Amino acid sequence: MRKLSKGFGLIEIMVALVLGLVISMGVIQIFVASRGTYTTQNTSARMQEDARFVLSKMMQEIRMTGMFGCLSVDNLKPASGSLTVKPAAFNNPILWNNATSTLTLITADIGGSGGTPTWTVASDCQSSTTLYAGKGSLGAGQVAFPLRQLTYVFSGTDLKVAVGTDTSTSNQQPLLSNVRALNISFGLAGTPMTYTTAITTGNAANIRSVRIGLTLYDPSGKVRDQVYNVVAAVRNRF
Repeated sequence: MRKLSKGFGLIEIMVALVLGLVISMGVIQIFVASRGTYTTQNTSARMQEDARFVLSKMMQEIRMTGMFGCLSVDNLKPASGSLTVKPAAFNNPILWNNATSTLTLITADIGGSGGTPTWTVASDCQSSTTLYAGKGSLGAGQVAFPLRQLTYVFSGTDLKVAVGTDTSTSNQQPLLSNVRALNISFGLAGTPMTYTTAITTGNAANIRSVRIGLTLYDPSGKVRDQVYNVVAAVRNRF
């Protein structure tokens, strides 16, 4: 009498293969979805970090615009190598050209962290103020207030910045890429405060706050455009 052979039949093997394939496809799909979620979140976090860095920098500079030291710079005390008349740019330390998307700031560089200043105000904070182009020198009892001219330019998909009075393309340094739009409006003094994008030498003195809208995009298309908004008060206008 022959013994019955034991093992898996063809149907059982095919069923096992199909089940294994289904499970493998499910695991692969979960892995792909998890990887996509990670990539999207990482890209979004990177965009948010870039926007936070740029906007915090711009807000800090905006808050210090128009801070020309402890005394007025209208009456300058002459000294060797100093300027006898304040630059015309001092009259309007915040200017926005809506046509060219250019924001110009004359801002205090407290601590000298910005390198060589555009101007230096030297003052004894009692009776005399001297203004120098560049770093300048201090007299007895004087305190230095370094100033910088910053020009932010939105060109193409890049946000660039130029330090100093030379605002040519060769002096513009890339600050942030993948920028879809840069929108800036200004709060003007009044009751209530009104916002406008048209800033001229006539109404620049009435600026009390600056609203910045920055739109970033993902070049890979995995994340939709992200819009970031901040409002900075101009400290030296209140």
